[in-house]
Amino acid sequence: MRFPPRPPAHGVTGGPPFAECVLCREPTEYPESAKGVTLCPVCEWQEAQRTACSG
Repeated sequence: MRFPPRPPAHGVTGGPPFAECVLCREPTEYPESAKGVTLCPVCEWQEAQRTACSG
C-alpha cells in the first residue's frame, strides 16, 4: 500500500525531489537518484549511535 507523499520536513522547500528514508519515510538530504540505503538525519544519527556502541 502506497501512502500519499508527506510535506517536506525540517523546513526543506523546493530543490530536487529528495529520497525517502528507508526507516521512517521522511525526506532525506539525498536526491531520489542516490544509490543504496538512504536515511534522514535523525535515523542516520540513531544508526551511528547503535553501531558505535556495538563494538
